[in-house]
Amino acid sequence: MAKEKIRVRYAPSPTGHLHIGNARTALFNYLFARHNKGTMVLRIEDTDQKRNVEGGSKSQMENLHWLGIDWDEGPDVGGEYGPYRQSERKDIYNKYIQQLLDEGKAYYSYTTSEELEAQREEQRAMGIAPHYTYEYEGMTSDEIKQAQAAAEAKGLKPVVRIHIPEHRTYAWDDMVKGHVSFESDTIGGDFVIQKRDGMPTYNFAVVIDDHLMEITHVLRGDDHVANTPKQLVVYEAFNWTPPKFAHMTLIINAATGKKLSKRDESVLQFIEQYRDLGYLPDAMFNFITLLGWSPVGESELFGRKELIKLFDPKRLSKSPAAFDKKKLEWVNNQYVKNADRDTLLDLSLNNLQEAGLVEQDPNPEKMEWIRQLVNIYSVQMSYTKQIVDLGRIFFEEEPKLTEAELDEIKNDDARPVIEEFKKQLSQVPRFTAVQAMNAIMATRAATGVKGRKLFMPIRIAATRSMIGPGIGEAIELMGKERVMHHLELTLTELNEANI
Repeated sequence: MAKEKIRVRYAPSPTGHLHIGNARTALFNYLFARHNKGTMVLRIEDTDQKRNVEGGSKSQMENLHWLGIDWDEGPDVGGEYGPYRQSERKDIYNKYIQQLLDEGKAYYSYTTSEELEAQREEQRAMGIAPHYTYEYEGMTSDEIKQAQAAAEAKGLKPVVRIHIPEHRTYAWDDMVKGHVSFESDTIGGDFVIQKRDGMPTYNFAVVIDDHLMEITHVLRGDDHVANTPKQLVVYEAFNWTPPKFAHMTLIINAATGKKLSKRDESVLQFIEQYRDLGYLPDAMFNFITLLGWSPVGESELFGRKELIKLFDPKRLSKSPAAFDKKKLEWVNNQYVKNADRDTLLDLSLNNLQEAGLVEQDPNPEKMEWIRQLVNIYSVQMSYTKQIVDLGRIFFEEEPKLTEAELDEIKNDDARPVIEEFKKQLSQVPRFTAVQAMNAIMATRAATGVKGRKLFMPIRIAATRSMIGPGIGEAIELMGKERVMHHLELTLTELNEANI
């Protein structure tokens, strides 16, 4: 266990649903905190008012809880380091911005957006990386005051920028990437710490919050590496000690090898989408944890407590994590096979109701029938919404046969097999899977037909499909009235086709 008191945070922006990448960040912080008996903080970073989505933070928290992630401090549970929404911390940020202004480490900037864009265009034309050029270069303090007063008189609103020292190296020992360094001249010039609307920028607010909330470790995605030197500038300006950083490699699409982006429609990327499909939270927890982290050994299935015990940041991968949707389906299938039957019934029922195949308030007899349907397919399902397609033959009144199915029953043995099976099935004392199999065996004895030529015509004629669960179970689930109707319908079709 770590000697210091570990404090980590997951700090989402309420800009939409919980993305797989953000879920992984939350999971790694959660596992690191719980492994070290530390503190997990949830902080909502909502200073960018234009991007905030109504209900966004509620959606994030609901999906985190669904995954099995809880936190010790946050907007919903409180804590001694609050408020835990950045929009409620504006006075705190203003205090520190004023401190930097008073110390001459920050200044008001009146360069307009149009002037900045023209500046960047000129730099690009010269082959220079776009950057902010200090607008008061060569001015005395009095001249600066005059320029600012003139800008104010024009009605211009300023931003606040922080001075970046020249020719300075900003470096840190990353828990994943090793030693990383940036030269101050490559950061892009003095950057904004307070926007024109008075709200702080991300790179400023995150430093203030992490310091005041005594965050010891920051585990986040590789896309934040470029933000880190800017944040180190702020830490240095206040003479504060930064936390330890761990920048986790990006997640790529295993099929394309490209970065998993929200524009990639070949992969579902939001936790809520997987919830709707009937994935199980423990399976998602397991799968996401292995995106960029690996335990010792070859095992791939782990319980939550086991992952907490095993989690070691030294085993965070330096290579991109491949999101393989087939692997996810396999993992979830393992959990489905062992899931609580009532849980599977509940999820599958929701899926069937959403598809319009089951009424909203089925009676007890219908519920028991649905339970039987779910149990039959539980071994096959990678997620419960598959029950809609897998079980569709049990809901269609008169499923039409495909060309392939018609071809199967056009052989000379098919008609006598179907006719004999209909006869045998009509005589069974109870319409069960066992009795259905007895009827099939009696058909074999009476016709002398075996193997595929026996079972396939019976399956197609009885269920109107050449695929499905065990034939006995399928027949029991179909019910006597429907199966007998299917057999009669199939024989009629054979007559009409002169077969």
